[in-house]
Amino acid sequence: MAWTKYQLFLAGLMLTTGSINTLSAKWADMFNAKGCQEEPERPFSHPFLQAVGMFLGEFCCLAAFYILICHDKRRPEPRVNRGQSFNPFLFLPPAMCDMTATSIMYVALNMTSASSFQMLRGAVIIFTGLLSVAFLGRRLAPNQWIGIFITILGLVIVGLADFISGNKDSSRKLSDVITGDLLIIMAQIIVSVQMVLEEKFVYTHDVHPLRAVGTEGFFGFFVLSLLLIPMYFIPVGNFANNPRHVLEDALDAFCQIGHQPLILLALLGNTVSIAFFNFAGISVTKEISATTRMVLDSLRTLVIWVVSLALGWEHFHGLQVLGFLVLLVGTALYNGLHRPLLARIPCCARFANEDEGGSGERERLLNDGRVQTGDNS
Repeated sequence: MAWTKYQLFLAGLMLTTGSINTLSAKWADMFNAKGCQEEPERPFSHPFLQAVGMFLGEFCCLAAFYILICHDKRRPEPRVNRGQSFNPFLFLPPAMCDMTATSIMYVALNMTSASSFQMLRGAVIIFTGLLSVAFLGRRLAPNQWIGIFITILGLVIVGLADFISGNKDSSRKLSDVITGDLLIIMAQIIVSVQMVLEEKFVYTHDVHPLRAVGTEGFFGFFVLSLLLIPMYFIPVGNFANNPRHVLEDALDAFCQIGHQPLILLALLGNTVSIAFFNFAGISVTKEISATTRMVLDSLRTLVIWVVSLALGWEHFHGLQVLGFLVLLVGTALYNGLHRPLLARIPCCARFANEDEGGSGERERLLNDGRVQTGDNS
Protein backbone atom coordinates (compact mmCIF):
# COMPACT_ATOMS: atom_id res chain seq x y z
CA MET A 1 0.00 0.00 0.00
CA ALA A 2 1.35 3.43 -0.95
CA TRP A 3 2.19 5.86 1.83
CA THR A 4 0.09 8.98 2.33
CA LYS A 5 1.71 12.43 2.24
CA TYR A 6 1.43 12.61 6.03
CA GLN A 7 3.24 9.27 6.44
CA LEU A 8 6.00 10.42 4.08
CA PHE A 9 6.29 13.63 6.09
CA LEU A 10 6.62 11.68 9.37
CA ALA A 11 9.26 9.34 7.90
CA GLY A 12 11.23 12.28 6.52
CA LEU A 13 10.92 14.16 9.82
CA MET A 14 12.21 11.19 11.81
CA LEU A 15 15.14 10.60 9.45
CA THR A 16 16.07 14.30 9.33
CA THR A 17 15.76 15.15 13.02
CA GLY A 18 17.44 11.88 14.07
CA SER A 19 20.42 12.71 11.87
CA ILE A 20 20.54 16.35 13.02
CA ASN A 21 20.58 15.17 16.63
CA THR A 22 23.95 13.43 16.33
CA LEU A 23 25.42 15.84 13.76
CA SER A 24 24.59 18.94 15.81
CA ALA A 25 26.19 17.43 18.91
CA LYS A 26 29.34 16.65 16.93
CA TRP A 27 29.27 20.13 15.34
CA ALA A 28 29.31 21.72 18.80
CA ASP A 29 32.34 19.59 19.72
CA MET A 30 34.26 20.85 16.68
CA PHE A 31 34.10 24.56 17.58
CA ASN A 32 37.08 26.36 19.08
CA ALA A 33 36.46 29.36 21.32
CA LYS A 34 37.97 31.30 24.20
CA GLY A 35 36.72 30.58 27.72
CA CYS A 36 36.25 32.84 30.74
CA GLN A 37 39.97 33.56 31.05
CA GLU A 38 42.27 35.31 28.61
CA GLU A 39 43.66 32.27 26.86
CA PRO A 40 44.00 30.80 23.36
CA GLU A 41 40.97 29.24 21.70
CA ARG A 42 40.32 25.58 22.54
CA PRO A 43 37.69 22.97 21.62
CA PHE A 44 34.22 23.12 23.12
CA SER A 45 34.23 20.02 25.32
CA HIS A 46 31.24 20.03 27.68
CA PRO A 47 29.47 16.66 27.32
CA PHE A 48 27.42 16.89 30.52
CA LEU A 49 26.01 20.29 29.58
CA GLN A 50 25.11 18.84 26.16
CA ALA A 51 23.34 15.96 27.90
CA VAL A 52 21.30 18.50 29.92
CA GLY A 53 20.21 20.06 26.64
CA MET A 54 19.15 16.68 25.28
CA PHE A 55 17.03 15.96 28.37
CA LEU A 56 15.47 19.39 28.01
CA GLY A 57 14.35 18.27 24.54
CA GLU A 58 12.84 15.09 26.01
CA PHE A 59 11.19 17.13 28.77
CA CYS A 60 9.48 19.18 26.03
CA CYS A 61 7.63 15.99 25.03
CA LEU A 62 5.74 16.26 28.34
CA ALA A 63 4.55 19.74 27.35
CA ALA A 64 3.60 18.34 23.93
CA PHE A 65 1.56 15.61 25.65
CA TYR A 66 -0.49 18.11 27.67
CA ILE A 67 -1.01 20.34 24.62
CA LEU A 68 -2.27 17.24 22.78
CA ILE A 69 -4.65 16.44 25.65
CA CYS A 70 -6.01 20.02 25.77
CA HIS A 71 -6.57 19.96 22.01
CA ASP A 72 -8.25 16.55 22.28
CA LYS A 73 -10.67 17.78 24.96
CA ARG A 74 -12.20 20.20 22.46
CA ARG A 75 -13.33 17.35 20.23
CA PRO A 76 -16.86 15.96 20.65
CA GLU A 77 -15.34 12.50 21.07
CA PRO A 78 -11.79 12.47 22.52
CA ARG A 79 -9.47 10.12 20.63
CA VAL A 80 -6.25 10.28 22.66
CA ASN A 81 -5.73 7.51 25.20
CA ARG A 82 -4.41 9.41 28.22
CA GLY A 83 -3.45 6.20 29.98
CA GLN A 84 -3.97 5.23 33.58
CA SER A 85 -2.68 7.11 36.62
CA PHE A 86 0.78 5.99 37.72
CA ASN A 87 3.55 6.84 40.14
CA PRO A 88 5.98 9.11 38.22
CA PHE A 89 8.88 7.78 40.30
CA LEU A 90 8.55 4.51 38.37
CA PHE A 91 10.48 6.36 35.68
CA LEU A 92 13.29 7.48 38.00
CA PRO A 93 15.50 4.33 37.73
CA PRO A 94 15.34 4.14 33.90
CA ALA A 95 15.81 7.92 33.72
CA MET A 96 18.99 7.63 35.80
CA CYS A 97 20.24 4.90 33.45
CA ASP A 98 19.41 7.15 30.49
CA MET A 99 21.20 10.08 32.13
CA THR A 100 24.34 8.03 32.82
CA ALA A 101 24.45 6.41 29.37
CA THR A 102 23.80 9.69 27.53
CA SER A 103 26.52 11.50 29.47
CA ILE A 104 29.03 8.75 28.72
CA MET A 105 28.10 8.79 25.03
CA TYR A 106 28.57 12.56 24.77
CA VAL A 107 32.01 12.17 26.38
CA ALA A 108 32.76 9.49 23.77
CA LEU A 109 31.52 11.68 20.91
CA ASN A 110 34.36 14.09 21.71
CA MET A 111 36.82 11.29 21.05
CA THR A 112 35.49 9.48 17.99
CA SER A 113 33.68 10.23 14.71
CA ALA A 114 29.93 10.83 14.43
CA SER A 115 29.46 7.83 12.12
CA SER A 116 31.32 5.41 14.40
CA PHE A 117 29.38 6.82 17.34
CA GLN A 118 26.10 6.01 15.60
CA MET A 119 27.19 2.59 14.32
CA LEU A 120 28.57 1.38 17.65
CA ARG A 121 25.29 2.20 19.35
CA GLY A 122 23.98 -0.88 17.54
CA ALA A 123 25.63 -2.89 20.33
CA VAL A 124 22.53 -2.25 22.43
CA ILE A 125 20.70 -5.23 20.89
CA ILE A 126 23.41 -7.59 22.19
CA PHE A 127 23.05 -6.54 25.82
CA THR A 128 19.28 -6.03 25.66
CA GLY A 129 18.85 -9.54 24.26
CA LEU A 130 21.07 -11.12 26.92
CA LEU A 131 19.53 -9.18 29.82
CA SER A 132 16.00 -9.93 28.64
CA VAL A 133 16.85 -13.64 28.79
CA ALA A 134 18.42 -13.32 32.25
CA PHE A 135 15.94 -10.99 33.96
CA LEU A 136 12.71 -11.12 31.97
CA GLY A 137 12.75 -14.87 31.28
CA ARG A 138 12.37 -14.23 27.56
CA ARG A 139 13.35 -16.86 25.03
CA LEU A 140 15.19 -15.44 22.03
CA ALA A 141 14.35 -16.86 18.61
CA PRO A 142 17.16 -18.39 16.50
CA ASN A 143 17.18 -15.37 14.18
CA GLN A 144 17.79 -13.10 17.19
CA TRP A 145 20.80 -15.13 18.34
CA ILE A 146 22.19 -15.06 14.80
CA GLY A 147 21.54 -11.29 14.69
CA ILE A 148 23.46 -10.82 17.95
CA PHE A 149 26.51 -12.73 16.66
CA ILE A 150 26.47 -10.84 13.35
CA THR A 151 26.21 -7.55 15.26
CA ILE A 152 29.29 -8.50 17.32
CA LEU A 153 31.15 -9.14 14.05
CA GLY A 154 30.02 -5.74 12.73
CA LEU A 155 31.24 -4.00 15.90
CA VAL A 156 34.65 -5.65 15.54
CA ILE A 157 34.90 -4.43 11.92
CA VAL A 158 33.89 -0.84 12.84
CA GLY A 159 36.36 -0.87 15.73
CA LEU A 160 39.10 -2.13 13.41
CA ALA A 161 38.29 0.65 10.92
CA ASP A 162 38.61 3.22 13.72
CA PHE A 163 41.92 1.67 14.81
CA ILE A 164 43.37 1.90 11.31
CA SER A 165 42.05 5.42 10.63
CA GLY A 166 43.22 6.55 14.09
CA ASN A 167 46.77 5.58 13.17
CA LYS A 168 46.58 7.70 10.00
CA ASP A 169 44.67 10.70 11.41
CA SER A 170 47.07 13.14 13.08
CA SER A 171 44.18 15.28 14.40
CA ARG A 172 43.03 12.54 16.80
CA LYS A 173 45.00 10.40 19.21
CA LEU A 174 44.58 6.66 18.66
CA SER A 175 44.11 6.18 22.41
CA ASP A 176 41.24 8.69 22.39
CA VAL A 177 39.53 6.92 19.47
CA ILE A 178 39.78 3.51 21.16
CA THR A 179 38.62 4.94 24.51
CA GLY A 180 35.69 6.66 22.81
CA ASP A 181 34.59 3.46 21.06
CA LEU A 182 34.81 1.48 24.30
CA LEU A 183 32.83 4.13 26.18
CA ILE A 184 30.05 3.96 23.57
CA ILE A 185 29.81 0.17 23.92
CA MET A 186 29.91 0.47 27.72
CA ALA A 187 27.07 3.00 27.55
CA GLN A 188 24.98 0.48 25.59
CA ILE A 189 25.14 -1.89 28.58
CA ILE A 190 23.52 0.84 30.69
CA VAL A 191 20.97 1.54 27.93
CA SER A 192 20.03 -2.14 27.87
CA VAL A 193 19.54 -2.07 31.66
CA GLN A 194 17.27 0.94 31.11
CA MET A 195 15.24 -1.00 28.52
CA VAL A 196 14.86 -4.03 30.78
CA LEU A 197 13.76 -1.83 33.70
CA GLU A 198 11.20 -0.13 31.46
CA GLU A 199 9.97 -3.50 30.19
CA LYS A 200 9.67 -5.00 33.68
CA PHE A 201 8.24 -2.10 35.69
CA VAL A 202 6.96 0.61 33.34
CA TYR A 203 5.20 -1.18 30.48
CA THR A 204 2.84 -2.95 32.91
CA HIS A 205 1.19 0.49 33.12
CA ASP A 206 -0.76 2.09 30.32
CA VAL A 207 1.30 5.27 29.81
CA HIS A 208 1.16 7.45 26.69
CA PRO A 209 4.59 7.34 24.93
CA LEU A 210 5.00 11.15 24.89
CA ARG A 211 4.24 11.24 28.59
CA ALA A 212 6.73 8.45 29.25
CA VAL A 213 9.53 10.19 27.33
CA GLY A 214 8.70 13.55 28.91
CA THR A 215 8.69 12.14 32.45
CA GLU A 216 12.10 10.54 31.96
CA GLY A 217 13.30 13.81 30.42
CA PHE A 218 12.02 15.69 33.49
CA PHE A 219 14.05 13.53 35.88
CA GLY A 220 17.13 13.53 33.64
CA PHE A 221 17.05 17.31 33.14
CA PHE A 222 16.66 18.31 36.79
CA VAL A 223 18.97 15.68 38.31
CA LEU A 224 21.78 16.32 35.81
CA SER A 225 21.33 20.10 36.13
CA LEU A 226 21.82 19.77 39.89
CA LEU A 227 24.83 17.49 39.39
CA LEU A 228 26.54 20.22 37.35
CA ILE A 229 27.19 21.99 40.69
CA PRO A 230 29.36 19.26 42.32
CA MET A 231 30.89 18.49 38.90
CA TYR A 232 32.25 22.06 38.91
CA PHE A 233 34.45 21.13 41.91
CA ILE A 234 35.49 17.51 41.09
CA PRO A 235 39.04 17.43 39.67
CA VAL A 236 39.68 14.80 36.98
CA GLY A 237 43.09 15.88 35.66
CA ASN A 238 43.73 15.67 31.94
CA PHE A 239 40.52 13.70 31.34
CA ALA A 240 38.66 17.02 31.11
CA ASN A 241 39.50 19.52 28.40
CA ASN A 242 38.75 22.65 30.41
CA PRO A 243 41.13 25.11 32.14
CA ARG A 244 40.30 23.99 35.67
CA HIS A 245 40.43 20.27 34.76
CA VAL A 246 37.18 19.51 36.57
CA LEU A 247 34.50 17.03 35.53
CA GLU A 248 32.29 19.77 34.03
CA ASP A 249 32.80 23.53 33.98
CA ALA A 250 29.41 24.92 33.00
CA LEU A 251 30.53 28.53 33.48
CA ASP A 252 33.38 28.00 31.03
CA ALA A 253 30.87 26.53 28.56
CA PHE A 254 28.71 29.67 28.72
CA CYS A 255 31.80 31.86 28.23
CA GLN A 256 32.74 29.85 25.14
CA ILE A 257 29.18 30.19 23.84
CA GLY A 258 29.44 33.95 24.38
CA HIS A 259 32.63 34.09 22.30
CA GLN A 260 31.23 31.76 19.60
CA PRO A 261 27.41 32.07 19.32
CA LEU A 262 27.25 29.31 16.70
CA ILE A 263 27.83 26.83 19.53
CA LEU A 264 24.43 27.86 20.92
CA LEU A 265 22.88 27.13 17.52
CA ALA A 266 24.40 23.63 17.57
CA LEU A 267 23.13 23.01 21.13
CA LEU A 268 19.64 24.25 20.24
CA GLY A 269 19.70 21.99 17.18
CA ASN A 270 20.41 19.06 19.48
CA THR A 271 17.63 19.99 21.92
CA VAL A 272 14.95 20.72 19.32
CA SER A 273 15.84 17.74 17.14
CA ILE A 274 15.53 15.19 19.97
CA ALA A 275 12.03 16.50 20.79
CA PHE A 276 10.85 16.26 17.17
CA PHE A 277 12.67 12.93 16.71
CA ASN A 278 10.75 11.42 19.61
CA PHE A 279 7.44 12.79 18.31
CA ALA A 280 8.16 11.56 14.76
CA GLY A 281 9.30 8.14 15.99
CA ILE A 282 6.14 7.61 18.04
CA SER A 283 4.00 8.79 15.11
CA VAL A 284 5.79 6.52 12.62
CA THR A 285 5.17 3.52 14.89
CA LYS A 286 1.49 4.47 15.16
CA GLU A 287 0.81 5.55 11.56
CA ILE A 288 3.02 3.07 9.67
CA SER A 289 4.76 0.36 11.73
CA ALA A 290 7.50 -0.28 14.25
CA THR A 291 9.42 -2.13 11.52
CA THR A 292 9.49 1.03 9.40
CA ARG A 293 10.82 2.91 12.41
CA MET A 294 13.68 0.41 12.75
CA VAL A 295 14.56 0.76 9.06
CA LEU A 296 14.53 4.56 9.25
CA ASP A 297 16.79 4.47 12.29
CA SER A 298 19.28 2.33 10.36
CA LEU A 299 19.12 4.79 7.45
CA ARG A 300 19.90 7.55 9.95
CA THR A 301 23.34 6.02 10.46
CA LEU A 302 23.94 6.14 6.70
CA VAL A 303 22.86 9.80 6.50
CA ILE A 304 25.18 10.77 9.38
CA TRP A 305 28.10 8.96 7.74
CA VAL A 306 27.49 10.54 4.30
CA VAL A 307 27.09 14.06 5.74
CA SER A 308 30.24 13.65 7.86
CA LEU A 309 32.19 12.65 4.75
CA ALA A 310 30.74 15.55 2.73
CA LEU A 311 31.67 18.08 5.42
CA GLY A 312 35.20 16.69 5.70
CA TRP A 313 34.75 15.68 9.33
CA GLU A 314 36.13 12.21 8.58
CA HIS A 315 37.77 10.25 5.79
CA PHE A 316 36.29 7.44 3.74
CA HIS A 317 37.26 3.97 4.93
CA GLY A 318 36.10 0.82 3.14
CA LEU A 319 36.08 -1.23 6.36
CA GLN A 320 33.56 1.17 7.86
CA VAL A 321 31.20 0.51 4.93
CA LEU A 322 31.58 -3.23 5.48
CA GLY A 323 31.01 -2.78 9.22
CA PHE A 324 27.85 -0.74 8.59
CA LEU A 325 26.45 -3.39 6.23
CA VAL A 326 27.20 -6.21 8.68
CA LEU A 327 25.58 -4.24 11.53
CA LEU A 328 22.58 -3.59 9.30
CA VAL A 329 22.17 -7.33 8.60
CA GLY A 330 22.55 -8.16 12.31
CA THR A 331 19.96 -5.56 13.34
CA ALA A 332 17.56 -6.68 10.60
CA LEU A 333 17.80 -10.32 11.67
CA TYR A 334 17.40 -9.50 15.36
CA ASN A 335 14.30 -7.41 14.68
CA GLY A 336 12.75 -9.97 12.31
CA LEU A 337 12.91 -7.83 9.19
CA HIS A 338 13.72 -10.96 7.19
CA ARG A 339 10.30 -12.53 7.86
CA PRO A 340 8.33 -10.72 5.13
CA LEU A 341 10.97 -11.84 2.60
CA LEU A 342 10.89 -15.45 3.79
CA ALA A 343 7.09 -15.46 3.81
CA ARG A 344 7.10 -14.80 0.05
CA ILE A 345 9.19 -17.93 -0.60
CA PRO A 346 6.97 -21.04 -0.33
CA CYS A 347 9.67 -23.39 0.93
CA CYS A 348 10.83 -20.87 3.59
CA ALA A 349 7.43 -19.66 4.84
CA ARG A 350 7.47 -21.98 7.86
CA PHE A 351 10.79 -20.51 9.05
CA ALA A 352 9.23 -17.05 9.04
CA ASN A 353 6.44 -18.31 11.31
CA GLU A 354 8.88 -20.02 13.67
CA ASP A 355 10.75 -16.77 14.22
CA GLU A 356 7.56 -14.85 15.02
CA GLY A 357 7.51 -15.50 18.74
CA GLY A 358 10.59 -13.78 20.08
CA SER A 359 10.61 -10.53 18.18
CA GLY A 360 7.74 -8.68 19.86
CA GLU A 361 10.15 -7.29 22.44
CA ARG A 362 11.73 -4.74 20.13
CA GLU A 363 8.37 -3.36 19.01
CA ARG A 364 7.30 -2.87 22.63
CA LEU A 365 10.58 -1.13 23.40
CA LEU A 366 10.09 1.19 20.44
CA ASN A 367 6.91 2.56 21.97
CA ASP A 368 8.81 4.35 24.76
CA GLY A 369 9.40 7.18 22.29
CA ARG A 370 13.04 6.58 21.40
CA VAL A 371 14.82 4.27 19.07
CA GLN A 372 17.79 2.92 20.92
CA THR A 373 20.21 1.60 18.44
CA GLY A 374 19.89 4.21 19.92
CA ASP A 375 20.17 8.33 21.13
CA ASN A 376 19.20 9.26 22.82
CA SER A 377 19.56 10.27 21.98
